Amino acid sequence: MIGGLVTFSEPSVRLAAAPLPDDTVQNPAPPSTDTAAGGSPASSTPARPASSRAGGNSGLVDEGWAIEQASRTGIPLRALLGYAGAELALGAESPDCRMGWSTLAALGHLESGHGTHAGSALGLDGVARPSILGPELDGGDYDRIDDTDSGGIDGTSTTDRAVGPMQFIPSTWATWGSDGNDDGVADPQQIDDAALAAGRYLCEYGDLSDAANWHRAVFAYNHVESYVNAVADVARDYAARTSG
Repeated sequence: MIGGLVTFSEPSVRLAAAPLPDDTVQNPAPPSTDTAAGGSPASSTPARPASSRAGGNSGLVDEGWAIEQASRTGIPLRALLGYAGAELALGAESPDCRMGWSTLAALGHLESGHGTHAGSALGLDGVARPSILGPELDGGDYDRIDDTDSGGIDGTSTTDRAVGPMQFIPSTWATWGSDGNDDGVADPQQIDDAALAAGRYLCEYGDLSDAANWHRAVFAYNHVESYVNAVADVARDYAARTSG
């Protein structure tokens, strides 16, 4: 219900001042869980280990900002870089959309636990391993969707199922699939690609700083009102936990 949707201010992303070196990122420890509900978690900055973060959208994001926000929110750093990088890319590509990274992060949390569903994890390259595959959409617990990709990205040639950290149906990925890490491949299992595709999909609904447009966009992503409310709650919590 649009009238009952609590609005929130999307936190801003800090743009990287220069191309980042290869020894920058790793998932930080989760925030402290002993804070009161709605309080701010501990924000100590994790040690900086070696990595090989690729270019593309994640390289647009300021390293120090990303580490700090990952620590504050508990979002794995590689996932947060994907969401924040998508916001920056979309800010240049579709400035009137006003896509916010905390909305993408809320979707990623609900769809796959930021790429951790069923024991998966995002590698430093942003790819979920093992691949994240939803249940077959065979008309049992979920509506039936007949196969559209011959099993090419979802591993089944009888029906479809959602794939990757943002849970795209193959037919939707065929329309919105994006290359967010500039490797020449649109891979729904790769967080930069998936976050950019999700953002582009949502931006079709107009200015997302408008509550009605935001509601329509998230409802289109998953046609359940309780899902829209859950996304709003998570996005608002992430926004409250971040710093400028």
